[in-house]
Amino acid sequence: MKGITKITTSAICSVAAIIGIVVSDYSDEIRTSKEGLEIIGNAEACMNEPYYCPANILTIGIGSTTGKIDKRKYSDDEIALRWVNDIKIAEDCVNRFVNGFHLPQPVFDATVSITFNVGCSKMRVSTMYSYLNSGNYRKACQELPRWNKANGKVLDGLIIRRKKEEKLCLTYDSKFKQ
Repeated sequence: MKGITKITTSAICSVAAIIGIVVSDYSDEIRTSKEGLEIIGNAEACMNEPYYCPANILTIGIGSTTGKIDKRKYSDDEIALRWVNDIKIAEDCVNRFVNGFHLPQPVFDATVSITFNVGCSKMRVSTMYSYLNSGNYRKACQELPRWNKANGKVLDGLIIRRKKEEKLCLTYDSKFKQ
């Protein structure tokens, strides 16, 4: 949680609890697996009061920067719903720009995770998405570690996250390997 500013320990919520809500109440609305959710959630952390992330963007819950963010305490259910909506945005980008419906689950999960973090506008023109579109999943997975900066600065948290994404991404079924 290094880099989070103006937060007290009372503002911390449980990533595991939010994942539990999402898996039990929203699993029919998103494709991202529990393993993918864990990578995103554990990298983002969970705060039930607004905070500024390392990129100095007002954030709530598990990395949610979309929509209106009121300066108040959010419930776990509100955080779960916001997170599902944000995951849907990342999934839509993956589905639209790299035919995500046909990606193996680990590749899809890793791609949703980075897209959730970086944003669709940057990812859809990336080398990684080009490799995904050409079916070269191994090369696409190997692009993940390159995305380790926020505001031009390498962040330890992004290095760790990208290693986890790459490891998951490279576990895709052998019938898809290049």
